[in-house]
Amino acid sequence: MRTEQLRIGLSGGIGSGKSTVAACWQALGATLIDTDALARSLTASGGAALPAIVAAFGAEALGADGAMDRAQMRALAFADAGVKKRLEGILHPMISDETDRLASASEASAIVFDVPLLVESGRWRARLDRVLIVDCDTATQRQRVMQRSGWTPEAVDAVIAQQATRAQRRAAADAVIVNEGLSLDALRGQVLTLARHWGL
Repeated sequence: MRTEQLRIGLSGGIGSGKSTVAACWQALGATLIDTDALARSLTASGGAALPAIVAAFGAEALGADGAMDRAQMRALAFADAGVKKRLEGILHPMISDETDRLASASEASAIVFDVPLLVESGRWRARLDRVLIVDCDTATQRQRVMQRSGWTPEAVDAVIAQQATRAQRRAAADAVIVNEGLSLDALRGQVLTLARHWGL
């Protein structure tokens, strides 16, 4: 790991375009560590988290493919805060360990940690040099998620309601990219400008 690495926390509400911004950083040479992708890997068929998940929630937590049934567990977690807390208690330490391992192996001048619930967790700020929030209108979030995932408006709104508010995310940010009506080139330009501003 380079001692002068800039550690950037990237977050935003569902449908904000955070993953697209993450890809822009990656194209500039930053190491991208996607915590949601790590969670998916841990809960895929044969994933390291599955024994603890089955022990906590029973075999019905798994789908026919042997992976965690994400839709079912998402519904249970939204309905019962206790389920959410137990699941996070299993996954978060494992994600943290893997995040640290990947970060230690990086030789890049910047590491971008893509963390969907960065603001909500309260655990990340001390590990970061900068926080970048991708923001857009709630109506835009709803439209994007419905188009890409086929969710109902009610399902999208349920997720938005569980996340930090736009104001809370913006208050935690060192920089905000408003991803509203931007072309991909314009979005890339904003990331490049910010990278230069941060000395990268």
